[in-house]
Amino acid sequence: MLDLSAEALAIIRRSFVMDVRVSSWRGGELLADDVPISAGSEARDRSLAVPERVTLTVPRRDRGTDWDPGGDPDHPLAAFGQQLHIAYGVDIGSGMEWIDRGWFLITDARADGDDINVTAQGLLALIEEAKFVAPYQPAAGDTLVSTVRGLVEPALTVVFDTTLVDRDVPLAMQWDQDRLGALNEVLDAWPADSRVHEDGYLLIEPMVDVGTPVLALTDGQGGTVMRWAGASSRDGAFNVVVAQGEDGEGTQLRGTVYDQSSPYQVGGPFSPLPVPYSFQSPLLKTIEQCRRAAQTRLTLLRRTADRRLEVTMVPHPGLQVGDTVALTNDTLTGALGTLETLSLPYTPGQMTATVRVPL
Repeated sequence: MLDLSAEALAIIRRSFVMDVRVSSWRGGELLADDVPISAGSEARDRSLAVPERVTLTVPRRDRGTDWDPGGDPDHPLAAFGQQLHIAYGVDIGSGMEWIDRGWFLITDARADGDDINVTAQGLLALIEEAKFVAPYQPAAGDTLVSTVRGLVEPALTVVFDTTLVDRDVPLAMQWDQDRLGALNEVLDAWPADSRVHEDGYLLIEPMVDVGTPVLALTDGQGGTVMRWAGASSRDGAFNVVVAQGEDGEGTQLRGTVYDQSSPYQVGGPFSPLPVPYSFQSPLLKTIEQCRRAAQTRLTLLRRTADRRLEVTMVPHPGLQVGDTVALTNDTLTGALGTLETLSLPYTPGQMTATVRVPL
């Protein structure tokens, strides 16, 4: 969760006065420090390659300024590398406390009558659209850290959690087109997770499935409404993950992890036989690396089978996808869940979120 003062945390559990401050930057230069908005929202979805998406409605003319970007590459709302910095304000009585929601790349802006409709995405969009011109191969002596930097920088500065253990990357690695796919393959094999920090850099850190709760949500309390999102299917289900690699001498390696705790567990009612999911990566050079990668993949893929709660609540500008919350309703008492999606309005309204509850 983003940093908020105790005063702001107490206020946002009920109705409060809010504001949004939007500034526009290009190449490190401030183009506009107060972009007016008449409506807007921020949506985040962990299942997407670029999780963050912002939509804004800006008056065509405001305070003597023409906000139609037209064909001007230096206009604050043009899509020539312009980035929006967005802060969400909460009136705490003594003034406005500003919560930094992050940086977003403008991808589209167009006039619609008296309004300009602006769409922006998270900064991973810079990596997703930057396909390789020629096959990319790590250089001799490259490691996971240097390979990630080579894939991402200078579009995004990369910061690594100090608990991650670096290791060499085999020279045989090669990626042909998909830069973001290459980044995700490296992270899967590490294993590690990534997110764009609100300060605009890419943070690489250990993967956490369920962490320490940052907020308690109770159905019916403070306007919070929870509803189960029902779905159940055997399509794509499995109870074993096999990760395959290869050591320096060409010996094939395999790490196998069995589902022992979910309703799909091996030997349970789901199936008396193993139902495997397999993947292969040249980045896996030992059996232990294969096992760790298989466990991580099992954790990631099992998320799709978990239960979902649809939550409507008073907007909470400190929440991010990946945050853990404690849930209480007619079937749960303090159960832990993870925010998978959220939609935060930039004008007065309700916030919606999807919370994944492990089976």
